[in-house]
Amino acid sequence: MAKKAGILTAGSDCPGLNATIRGFGKAARNRYGMDLIGFRDGFRGLVLDHPVDLGGDVLSNILTAGGTILGTSRDVPHAFEGVDRTIDAVDVYHAHDLDALVCIGGRETQEAALKLTEAGLNVLTLPKSADNDVPMTEKTIGFDTAQDIATEAIDRLHSTATSNHRIIIVETMGREVGWLTLGAGIAAGADVILIPEIPYDIGKISDAILERSRAGKSFSIVAVAEGATSSELVAFFERSMKLNWKEEESGKETAEEGRIEQLKKKYGGQTLMLANRLEESTNLESRITILGALQRGGAPSAKDRVLATQLGTRAADLVENRRTGVMIGYSAGAATCVPFEDVAGKVKKVPLDHPWIVSARQVGTMLGD
Repeated sequence: MAKKAGILTAGSDCPGLNATIRGFGKAARNRYGMDLIGFRDGFRGLVLDHPVDLGGDVLSNILTAGGTILGTSRDVPHAFEGVDRTIDAVDVYHAHDLDALVCIGGRETQEAALKLTEAGLNVLTLPKSADNDVPMTEKTIGFDTAQDIATEAIDRLHSTATSNHRIIIVETMGREVGWLTLGAGIAAGADVILIPEIPYDIGKISDAILERSRAGKSFSIVAVAEGATSSELVAFFERSMKLNWKEEESGKETAEEGRIEQLKKKYGGQTLMLANRLEESTNLESRITILGALQRGGAPSAKDRVLATQLGTRAADLVENRRTGVMIGYSAGAATCVPFEDVAGKVKKVPLDHPWIVSARQVGTMLGD
């Protein structure tokens, strides 16, 4: 009897989602004769039972299309509008007689998949993220395209920075990790690259820009991740933690640390402040370009199409062989299987000794420290 699989895209959109749907769907249908059903708008569609017919020619001509034909949302079953509706997701899964559910998503999706697995469902995930922040995979679907877009944007800003003798600050995505900013900054020859993993010293950045000016270079390009934070702000939060730190007799952390972590996320993005302070300290005019959702749009790059197809078809293989409970990652050119327990709740930050950081320093790029 042919197996029946469901598929959904969850979290923020990024290039390559349709290519992934196509890779899994075509392999599942054409090679294994599976029946397919999609769910609209991610886990929301699973909880509320909003199916999408994936028969006929639905999977044709979507390899190069941006976005996702299934729609997406940030809802998860275990925290659906403030309520745990895992049981509803389980009921919908069984109502459609599914043998497996394939979820394409980022870090939140890995956590949701683990909880659905613990509830008894057969679940697989495919990692997507423009930030490349999902652990246990070398790269995520959507990252290469976002990096290309950010690189091209910085390339284009070089000419206006040169012509007007300005400091051009380019803010890219990356609230918690700096993979995108670091990769695009290196590729586009940014003079300063600021990432969340390395708190920056505004004084040192100003000195580096002034040194460039004294050397006859009247402009500077600063690539900054949206979550990059000054060392001053980090020191402030560390002092706050020491002053407010409390611990229960059982040794468990109280909600105080969680509150401070929320404040760090809320006030971590300091791009406007950075621009103002650099302008004051260098007497050079500063301009900010925020790339934002631009990095998520458009057709996926060739590398993302290949990655999406490779991971998608591997997912079809695993469903056919009844292997679930894993995220299909990418390592050394091959698709890998990672248990949800090893990836859920974790984040892949840029190691401070990563070769990209080493190379950036060697070519004279200022990293803010």
